Amino acid sequence: MEDVPPVLYARSGEIDIAYTITGAGPIDLVFVPGFVSHRELLWDLPFHAAINRYLGSFSRLISFDKRGTGLSDRSLGFGSVADRMDDIRAVMDAAGIEKAAIFGISEGGPMAILFAATYPDRVTKLVLSGTFARVLRADDYPDGTRPERFEDFFSFIRDHWGTGEVMRLFVQNAPDDVLPLLARYERNCCTPHMVEEIMRCNVGMDVRSALPAIAVPTLVIHSTGDPVIPIRHARYMAERIPGAVFVELKAETHADWQLGAFPPEPRDFLLGEIEAPASDIDRILATVLFTDIVSSTERTASEGDHRWRERLDHHDRIAQREVERFGGRLVKTTGDGVLATFDGPARGIRCADAIRRGVRALDIDVRAGVHTGEVELRGEDIGGLGVVIARRICDTASAAEVLASRTVKELVIGSGISFEDRGLHVLKGIPDDWQLYAVAT
Repeated sequence: MEDVPPVLYARSGEIDIAYTITGAGPIDLVFVPGFVSHRELLWDLPFHAAINRYLGSFSRLISFDKRGTGLSDRSLGFGSVADRMDDIRAVMDAAGIEKAAIFGISEGGPMAILFAATYPDRVTKLVLSGTFARVLRADDYPDGTRPERFEDFFSFIRDHWGTGEVMRLFVQNAPDDVLPLLARYERNCCTPHMVEEIMRCNVGMDVRSALPAIAVPTLVIHSTGDPVIPIRHARYMAERIPGAVFVELKAETHADWQLGAFPPEPRDFLLGEIEAPASDIDRILATVLFTDIVSSTERTASEGDHRWRERLDHHDRIAQREVERFGGRLVKTTGDGVLATFDGPARGIRCADAIRRGVRALDIDVRAGVHTGEVELRGEDIGGLGVVIARRICDTASAAEVLASRTVKELVIGSGISFEDRGLHVLKGIPDDWQLYAVAT
């Protein structure tokens, strides 16, 4: 190995995230890798080393291994895309970086999308290369792939991991004599069981709801003949990210072992030579939680104003404590409930469940609605469609039930949170039918 930078560690909750810093260019750039990586062994692979040298030639480059892979912690699994998104923040904090450009490739793209939409004040620019917001077909995403077509793919990955053949699916033009090198890389990145879990989570990801909330200058770049992620996924993203610059590369590769010249667009975009729209951080992607006390009016009438007020005050203290414990922001109390926001849906769900359990000692039942979407910042208050949807979901929930949108469910795949399908619902004043899910207790 050569030019191997020292491996450092950032703490993300209970997880240690391995990262490196290379280059000394004029901008800070955080590189979010694909499905697996290894901070030391990547320098043995010509295409990986070339990408890192290229980006480090004009930036101070911060690269990391995702949780569950490489030199990062593997003890607590892989987590959801929202959990992994938060690892970007942890690495930036550890490196002393307040704002940086974010460069997401392949399966690192959804993480980069979520981070840019959730923390626009920490992102200067966003580059999405060879990536996607969703890959599975759905009624509202007909260009996706049918789920059953992935089963053979998962079996192949599980049965051939550690031979080098899996990496060759993602890296074109790799000759046979490099298989031992790729095999060693695979074995050191993660286990066959973990790579299958990673791939199943990646296939299930859906961050489309974050696309219109991206308020930072964005470049989407993709090979026209990418054999792994078809270019239609990139076109979909570019059409829905406000002001995105879209570049199609005339190539037939996802990653190229024989990587030659680099396209100029990423460097020009990041260094400001490609015009990009101004950032607007009056809107962000957030998880919105609404709670509501069941039969509050009836309880007021039966108990009297004074006694019920005391019970409400105790409820509010429990709710505030739990919001703070799960890293949220209490926007306001509503008289018989709370409105709070979180930077990750799993935190919002767990907070809702903790409030629901906590107030049972007061002989109170609450219903809760959780949704992740775009919200408008109005001083200390929030507004926008994402807030309205969360309110309507809360109104739909039964007593002592935490109800979530499909967006939330898909963002927490891999978190260990289970759901029960509650079917399609009409939400007052909101277009279309909404698939809702109850958090399993």
